[in-house]
Amino acid sequence: QVQLVESGGGLVQAGGSLRLSCAASRSIFSIAAMGWYRQAPGKQRELVAAFTSGGRTNYASFVKGRFTISKDNAKNTVYLQMDSLKPEDTAVYYCNAHYVFTDTGYDYWGQGTQVTVSS
Repeated sequence: QVQLVESGGGLVQAGGSLRLSCAASRSIFSIAAMGWYRQAPGKQRELVAAFTSGGRTNYASFVKGRFTISKDNAKNTVYLQMDSLKPEDTAVYYCNAHYVFTDTGYDYWGQGTQVTVSS
């Protein structure tokens, strides 16, 4: 079992910044994938940004140039720096970690952190 603990959400005005953190209870050094998703009211959960195998990054088109994903392997933590926030970025942001143990993939989710951007 892997626990993911998120922090850093809150209320910010449009144009402002927030940094989300996601700390894993297990090493992320060789993790298969780890990143951030979000879910706004009445909408499906969608990918925001993620590290994939080999250390590549994948960003949703709607955050390119505004959000940056990074990680600190020593702290087993992934960050999401969100700049130039817009009201439409308002959502619950979830951390996701995909581990592979003995050729079987497992997905873990954090509890979610609310991000609210006021106009």
